[in-house]
Amino acid sequence: MLPHEKSLVKRLEGKPFALLGINSDGPVDEVKKILAENEITWRQAIDEDTSGKWATAWNVQGWPTIYVLDHKGVIRFRDVRDDEMDTAVTKLLAEMEAK
Repeated sequence: MLPHEKSLVKRLEGKPFALLGINSDGPVDEVKKILAENEITWRQAIDEDTSGKWATAWNVQGWPTIYVLDHKGVIRFRDVRDDEMDTAVTKLLAEMEAK
């Protein structure tokens, strides 16, 4: 999944698109180490554990959970990956540009 996310971020650079990770892999220092080792460049909210405030607020029951939101902040897709994620994002960008 990580290689796909990296290519998506690169491909959509300069477009109205943002990828945000909610990371529950441990304390801030440990997460920063993981992000650096994996060359993850997009923003991360760090929850520290799986019962953190972000996971609770977004009702995350398993990892990874993926939400694709439109430009109004409405969840339009959930748990799409790879080509499905590309299709979802492309669709939402086209909708936004059409308006």
